[in-house]
Amino acid sequence: MAEPGLREAVDGFLKELADVRLASGHTVAAYRRDLEGFMAHCGDMPVRDIARSHVQDWLVSGHAAGQAPSTLARRLSALSSFLDMSVRRGWCGENVAAGVRPPRQPRRLPRMLPPEQTQALLEETGAGGEARDLALLAVMYGCGLRVSEAMGLDLDDIDLHAQEVRVLGKGRKERIVPLPGSAAELLQRYLEERPAAATKAVFLNRRGGRLSARSVQRMLKQRALATGADVSVTPHRLRHSFATHLLAGGVDLRVIQELLGHASLGTTERYTHLDIARLTEVYDDAHPRARRKRS
Repeated sequence: MAEPGLREAVDGFLKELADVRLASGHTVAAYRRDLEGFMAHCGDMPVRDIARSHVQDWLVSGHAAGQAPSTLARRLSALSSFLDMSVRRGWCGENVAAGVRPPRQPRRLPRMLPPEQTQALLEETGAGGEARDLALLAVMYGCGLRVSEAMGLDLDDIDLHAQEVRVLGKGRKERIVPLPGSAAELLQRYLEERPAAATKAVFLNRRGGRLSARSVQRMLKQRALATGADVSVTPHRLRHSFATHLLAGGVDLRVIQELLGHASLGTTERYTHLDIARLTEVYDDAHPRARRKRS
């Protein structure tokens, strides 16, 4: 096959991403946006003509346009992944993006809700369709699920007898998560009321289709207003809260990593700062040489 131009090569990369690596539609769309930005900056040149200066100029122009360091780092990562594939296919001799350092990012700490706020969200308000909403919130918080994971649950992923949920996470990696008793009760109540539908989705919208992430966010805001909870709540803050509350309860960090479906322990370690005072207290109590001498 003749050496492809940049646009043709990008199309091949995106097809591999979807068909071979089984990336989600959201991931493929994000890679497409980032790589189209690079093509708009450099033009449809042969892949082997891409130089490190092209990559650096692209990042500098993005910085000058006010793009956040996290956005620039993500774009650099997308381009580097594309060039890795191009090297494997012989379209270029090296990944010139591999040696480019991404811009320094400020350390962002996960935000969480205190336990009384999560409890407030699970209070009954008498609103229509509340059985579904309570079950959904209990599962998301009680199992630490991403909103996409909760929306992707099918009926055969739920085992109420064993109190377990089968979750399909990032990279289509499957994990089994324990279902807390209170969440199992609310889920059982909802499933008994759940209308018959053509889809196997657990959580349905009013039309009988799979509930969307946008609908969940809207529901969360409405429940926060109705119950007096923090209106800045998001599905991801519920997930952060799940992890932080487990850590505060003494659960091992590696267990939390498994429950969250994190590939790297470093990702899970972000939660340790939130309870550093408690961890310091435990250390002082447990370590004989940590106690200060009293005068």
